[in-house]
Amino acid sequence: MSVGAAELVDALRASGRHRATGVPCGHLAGPWELYDRAGDLVPAPDEGAALAIAAGWELGGTPGVVLCQNSGFGNLVNPLTSLVLACRIPVTVLMTLRGWPDPATDEQQHEVMGAATPALLRTLGVPHAVLAGGVAGPGEGVDVATLLAEADAARADGLPFVGLVPRGAIGKVGAPASLPGDGPTRSSVVAALMDRIGDALLVTTTGYLSRQAHHERDRDRTFYMQGSMGHAAAIGLGLAQAHPDERVVVLDGDGALLMHLGTGAAIGSLPLANLVHVVVDNGCYESTGAQRSTSAHLDWPALGRGLGYRRVHYADSTAEVPDVLDAAFAATGPVLCVLRTVPTPDDVHPRASSGSGLPQLTDRFRVGVRGVAQAAGGVGS
Repeated sequence: MSVGAAELVDALRASGRHRATGVPCGHLAGPWELYDRAGDLVPAPDEGAALAIAAGWELGGTPGVVLCQNSGFGNLVNPLTSLVLACRIPVTVLMTLRGWPDPATDEQQHEVMGAATPALLRTLGVPHAVLAGGVAGPGEGVDVATLLAEADAARADGLPFVGLVPRGAIGKVGAPASLPGDGPTRSSVVAALMDRIGDALLVTTTGYLSRQAHHERDRDRTFYMQGSMGHAAAIGLGLAQAHPDERVVVLDGDGALLMHLGTGAAIGSLPLANLVHVVVDNGCYESTGAQRSTSAHLDWPALGRGLGYRRVHYADSTAEVPDVLDAAFAATGPVLCVLRTVPTPDDVHPRASSGSGLPQLTDRFRVGVRGVAQAAGGVGS
């Protein structure tokens, strides 16, 4: 049986944890939304930054809580070990357990971390407990009061605490309010991109954009990146250097790009004439419940130029999208092309891996890359 989101947030506030930060997970959508409605939420670019933000709150005497999923646990490890544990800053984390207890019941990209999460916490010496409910099953885990009591005990020892949240253990409170309704949509801009893709190598970011690209046109020269959020641009950088005579296109999201924005500076520092970086900015993390990102205030053209992209193209109306994409594909890169869209969270398609394994999709991409390169007498021939 799940605990109500309001009950959990009330208990967190009663324990002194009045703020929240993190990266959204659909299984924490309820508490995320309640903190956000109250003006007490700071969306972080990545989980490591969220831990550091919460450490700042702790150092200032106003504790908070980090909300995230274990797929981002890797981003947490550096500040967890070298900041929070080293300096004995007792931050509280609520982290959902994707790929646990049975990886076969979740998405393929969660298999490794799902099995490893509890063992990693034990290895690092981080106090933790599993919240009862959801896939934890009856009789497993502890209730909210016990979980927070254990977190307080860890605080008394100067240690962080991780509450592990099984899928379905926390109730929802409804979708975020006031999603914008006019403008280009994910489906329209991805369809326009796929009309122009030709034989280019395409890397699609995790989430609904990969699903949309697969739905519009499945192709063996598309690498569908389903995990490792924020790293599509880095993969594209590597491909562009490995195949300098072929166009490489990255289909990215606003939250994903902001998660590892430094990759943009790396791209901008290199003569990647063949790279087109397309960012679809819908202002939210659509696949986890349309929680807002921090892109609304960004001046994308100024940011792109500041990062060093040779050309920056921008569109926020349906009429502009075709011309902006044409200009991006005609320019010498690296090119940043940002398309502002409106969220369409009910327009969801199956994952590329729904009919195949991730290793099989990866092998298919490798063959697709070699096939064109061999025909052209280039790399791989």
